Amino acid sequence: MKKNELILILDFGGQYNQLIARRVRECNVYSEVVPYNISLEKIKEKNPKGIIFTGGPASVYGEEAPKCDERIFDLEIPILGICYGMQLMTHTLKGKVARADKREYGVIPVKINNESKLFKDFESTNNFLMSHTDYVEVLPEGFKNIGSTESCPNAAIENEEKMRYGIQFHPEVNNSVNGIKVIHNFLFNICKCAGDWVISSFVEDSIKALKEKIGDKKALCALSGGVDSSVAAILLSKAIGKNLTCIFVDHGLLRKNEGDEVEQIFSKQFDINLIRVNSKDRFLSKLAGVSDPEKKRKIIGEEFIRVFEEEAHKIGKVDYLVQGTIYPDVIESGLGKSSVIKSHHNVGGLPECVDFEEIVEPLRDLFKDEVRKTGLELGIPENLVFRQPFPGPGLAIRIIGDITDDKLEILKEADSIFREEIANAGLHKNINQYFAVLTNLKSVGVMGDERTYDYTVALRAVETVDFMTGVWSKIPYEVLEKVSSRIVNEVNHVNRVVYDITSKPPATIEWE
Repeated sequence: MKKNELILILDFGGQYNQLIARRVRECNVYSEVVPYNISLEKIKEKNPKGIIFTGGPASVYGEEAPKCDERIFDLEIPILGICYGMQLMTHTLKGKVARADKREYGVIPVKINNESKLFKDFESTNNFLMSHTDYVEVLPEGFKNIGSTESCPNAAIENEEKMRYGIQFHPEVNNSVNGIKVIHNFLFNICKCAGDWVISSFVEDSIKALKEKIGDKKALCALSGGVDSSVAAILLSKAIGKNLTCIFVDHGLLRKNEGDEVEQIFSKQFDINLIRVNSKDRFLSKLAGVSDPEKKRKIIGEEFIRVFEEEAHKIGKVDYLVQGTIYPDVIESGLGKSSVIKSHHNVGGLPECVDFEEIVEPLRDLFKDEVRKTGLELGIPENLVFRQPFPGPGLAIRIIGDITDDKLEILKEADSIFREEIANAGLHKNINQYFAVLTNLKSVGVMGDERTYDYTVALRAVETVDFMTGVWSKIPYEVLEKVSSRIVNEVNHVNRVVYDITSKPPATIEWE
């Protein structure tokens, strides 16, 4: 993919780090998150227009505090340090960081110097999210103060000549009013970016790169029917045409009627070679008695590859395996300093021996909303592009505990009712992801004057911009009441419905 300009984001382990990358891209500048200990040679090779140091939980004076190569400050590249990143810059450049008497957390008024390039066109006081225990007590040589709060005298600092900037607050979160404007000013007033990274150029550059990479060789696409794999399939189809074969593995873990819908869309609406493999019994056999979610993911990921290998052998030589891996998959499976939240079958479940020349992941650098924009740019129908996100392991990770055919049918029916009523209420475009979960909890109930001892279904609905963070959706009570009533009356072996009101973080969107 052609990237005329790049902002490097050094990851020091903070919870909002990937949001920074997202905000930079919203300004039409390509960004890439890299480990904090990236080598100076690698930085020079990437030739970034600017560098951003993220926040992080450590104290810079701690023995195990993450630190970057100090020679990075000798480069003539603008640097913006956020929270821990600002403290690290201060500490490295011989300023002083100390423990604050009063910890600041929450949205705090910050007085700023709007003559600074970083705060151009800002009011003199702005509300930003603070989250810190340490603070900058003494500025490094050549720096001056450009922001303060009642408790933090140095909430923002700069060395304009060296193009070094630090802010104690988090501009990347929605709580910070006009926070993205701070990032915008850094990109355009200081880094002098052009802002020419757009989805249309991504599509054009990707098709060209895929043509050059694959040529006349054969590619096999792992098509699930979800947004990610669908966009990846169409992108490859535009690049190599009939040299692409899509294998749709119906593992029996899809939503109600979804297998037939996927086959209809890709075999009728698009001129793509599609092979549907009905493998429900095979997958359920492998998953029998397995309750651990990570084991489920690994088993399903490996079985996917085995099926692809078998089908590839049937159709002749296949050189490339195409997957719809996207950036949050890579991030949550472990990147640099960040901890592994959960493995994704696209990036963490591949067996050691894969019978393909190479794996191609054309969407690996994109966030979910960027994938959707790519889909629209490719001409994919809007109803498919904005389809509900669905994990590769399917309903296997929405059934807590072991998986049986009976449990699958219960969940399919409950989930279908939930999605149907959300659409009937006109909420489907406002809620970014919503689904049902079959818990492994049974409880006593009363139906028809008789005692029951049946399953509890949990409902999950989240509103999010980038799927890296999200808040639970405030669905009207009357809608939840109707969903609950329908599920317990229409779905056998369910006598209780609960609603998950946990945001991400601390929870993930999926339960497993």
